[in-house]
Amino acid sequence: MSQMINYNGEMIRINSTNSNKLEYSKNDGRTWNTRFSGSSYGNFIELIDNGKELLAKTSKGLYYSKNEGRTWNKRS
Repeated sequence: MSQMINYNGEMIRINSTNSNKLEYSKNDGRTWNTRFSGSSYGNFIELIDNGKELLAKTSKGLYYSKNEGRTWNKRS
């Protein structure tokens, strides 16, 4: 289970105190910025690099993003 991954030259992680929030770092984790913050998709559980898309296992199902986690769509 991965709560932090390297994806397209960035580190992306699930926030450790708020699992509705994703953060990214462009400097190997020295500083972190919010990439996504929302609750409509449930709590993020796992992040997966699926090549041209980022997958997220959440408490409400499987979601994918084609823009580094800025927006999400439910995988049917």
